[in-house]
Amino acid sequence: MKFCTKEWYEEMQIAGIMCIYETEEEWEEYLAYFRSEGIDYLQSQRELLEEKKEHLLTYLPEAFHPYIHDGTLNAIYPPPELKEMAKQWKQDYDDRMRKVAETYNGYYKSIQNELPPNAVKLFENTLHDAKFTSYDRPDEATFILYLDCRGSYHYFTDIKITFHGVKHLELPDLPENTWWLYDEIYTIDGGFELRVLLDSLEAFIISAVDVEIEALGELPSR
Repeated sequence: MKFCTKEWYEEMQIAGIMCIYETEEEWEEYLAYFRSEGIDYLQSQRELLEEKKEHLLTYLPEAFHPYIHDGTLNAIYPPPELKEMAKQWKQDYDDRMRKVAETYNGYYKSIQNELPPNAVKLFENTLHDAKFTSYDRPDEATFILYLDCRGSYHYFTDIKITFHGVKHLELPDLPENTWWLYDEIYTIDGGFELRVLLDSLEAFIISAVDVEIEALGELPSR
C-alpha cells in the first residue's frame, strides 16, 4: 500500500480515541447516557486504552505518555493542558490525512480515463467492510474472489469478482471472513493494479488486464 498503509490505519484508530468534549457538562451527559443503557463506559474506555496502548505510545507525542501510562487519557474529563494538546494533535492529524486523501484523489482523477471501465466500477463502488468467503485460481491468467457484501456499502449480497489477464498476484493468508478495509488502484502497462488493505493489516495486491463483477444473489431493491 502506498497511501492506505498499516501505519495510516493504526493512527486512524488512535484518532478515534482522541475524542475531546467541549464542556464537563457534555462529558457528564455522555456518561449518564451510557449508565442509562447499562454500560460502564469508563471501564470500556480503560479496556480500549490497554488494547491500543502500544499504538498510542507509538503515534502520540511523549507529552501524552503519562496520561497513557496512568490510564487517564480517555477515562476522565481532560485537564486544560491535555485538552489543548489533544485538540492540537487532532488538528495536525486531520490536516495530514486531508493532504493524503487529496494527493491520492488527484492521482486517481488523472488516471481514471486510462482504467478499464469495470476497474473503475470496482474501485468506485467501494467494497469497504465486505468479507472474503473464498477464492479460486483456475489458471495462471485468472483469479476469482468471492465476497459477502451484506455489511458493505454496495451490492448487499454475495458477489464474484473475476480478474482476467492476471500479471501479478500477492496473496496473503485469506481465512474466511477476512475484511476488505481500504483499497487503491493504479494504472500499469496494459491494465491496472489493485491494492487492498485487509483487517489483518496485510495487503492483497493484483495486477490484471480487466475485471468482471457478478452479483450471485438478488440485489435488494433500493
